[in-house]
Amino acid sequence: MQRRAIILGFGTLLFLVFFSGPALSQAVTGFADLRDKDDNIVANADFREIDEGILITLHAKDMPPGIHAIHIHAVGKCEAPDFAAAGGHFNPGNKKHGLKNSEGPHAGDLPNLYVTKSGAGRFQTIDDRITLSSGVNTIFDGDGSALVIHAAGDDNVTDPSGSSGDRIACGVIVKGTR
Repeated sequence: MQRRAIILGFGTLLFLVFFSGPALSQAVTGFADLRDKDDNIVANADFREIDEGILITLHAKDMPPGIHAIHIHAVGKCEAPDFAAAGGHFNPGNKKHGLKNSEGPHAGDLPNLYVTKSGAGRFQTIDDRITLSSGVNTIFDGDGSALVIHAAGDDNVTDPSGSSGDRIACGVIVKGTR
């Protein structure tokens, strides 16, 4: 009888590993293709849920050289030429703007992106103020969210947008993988 219970227990374990395990271990992901005002794709971003928060990785090309602010905006809508339809920064906690602001930051405030003279840039950060799953801080709420690159760098203090200038690229954040 004891041997039968062990075999039955092992069979249940195998069933869970092969049929439930992969589904349980899948991380929630998202992506965005950012376009400039002329509808050219100038950056790709990937979002992946990890233990520390949301890992955001972005690769830029054909961008103006220099430092550029990147923010998650509250509405998943990108309409050229000014991308104003993306709304303000994603800010479910009603904080002030800026990673250095004592009353902030917005959930969508991110570090700056550096673009080389060749127009290429790579950006990676972890944002623990957002989620890809359900809840108040999900960027996949009813109207979605967008990732926006600005003309200038973010001073990380000035409310509401860090003196980051015009919006020069925008991409709707989509749940899943490319």
